[in-house]
Amino acid sequence: MWTLSGFIDEISPDFTEQCRVAAGLGLTFAEIRSAWQVNILDLDPAQLGVLQRTLADHDLRVSSIGSPIGKIFIDEDFAPHLDRMRHAADVARLLDAPYVRIFSFFLRPGADPAAHRDEVIDRMRALARVAEDADLILLHENEKEIYGDVPARCLDVVRSVGSPHLRLAWDPANFVQVGVRPYTDGYAVLRPHVEYIQIKDALAGDGTVVPAGKGDGEVDRTIRALHHDGFDGFFSLEPHLSAATATGGFSGEELFRTAWQAFTDLLTTQGIEYR
Repeated sequence: MWTLSGFIDEISPDFTEQCRVAAGLGLTFAEIRSAWQVNILDLDPAQLGVLQRTLADHDLRVSSIGSPIGKIFIDEDFAPHLDRMRHAADVARLLDAPYVRIFSFFLRPGADPAAHRDEVIDRMRALARVAEDADLILLHENEKEIYGDVPARCLDVVRSVGSPHLRLAWDPANFVQVGVRPYTDGYAVLRPHVEYIQIKDALAGDGTVVPAGKGDGEVDRTIRALHHDGFDGFFSLEPHLSAATATGGFSGEELFRTAWQAFTDLLTTQGIEYR
């Protein structure tokens, strides 16, 4: 039984509306990235209290904090960012979220990833230590223009840090957008470290994001393999069907429903049960 979740801020800026639509689709979990157009890590205590109550009113739990941790350039000051990671851990505990999504730092245009590898690994180890202390699991998302954008460097990050508190989030669209065939090029090597799946697809020709199964993200092959492997985790809808930026994306209610329908149709065709 697979569990669906989603970046519900793609539905609406208003958090109550986010929860209403998500619950109406039958979701029982949500991935929280922002509410009222404020990043989850920048909400004040009163806003977090409203967020908690609204989730409870709609019988929603939190699968992951969709944090921006690791979305700074590798040559920017790390100390304030590490403090922000500690705050992310506090927010995750407050919301009873087992996971925090993170990244492995932007590289300057034209930079050689190998020249920054040691600094990336040192920083990722420091982030993992925060997670260890908080008993959380960090999910490294493969993202464009960061160190861990392709399978080989995603593997390098998770192996080099060597912590059970750092695992991988699999984003097929992001792989497509950096010239990777996700299943063909990455599944076999990354599968032992993959803990969480983000549902987003894209066209290889121009990187346009499309509903699951409509692009070159090999989503169908991947879910078939995950089902065969006995994967039992979260699948988080991150449609990006209306807009996408370095800090997130937006779809609106109808396109979020389109994304949900496309993915659940794939699951139904495969005979995979979900909740």
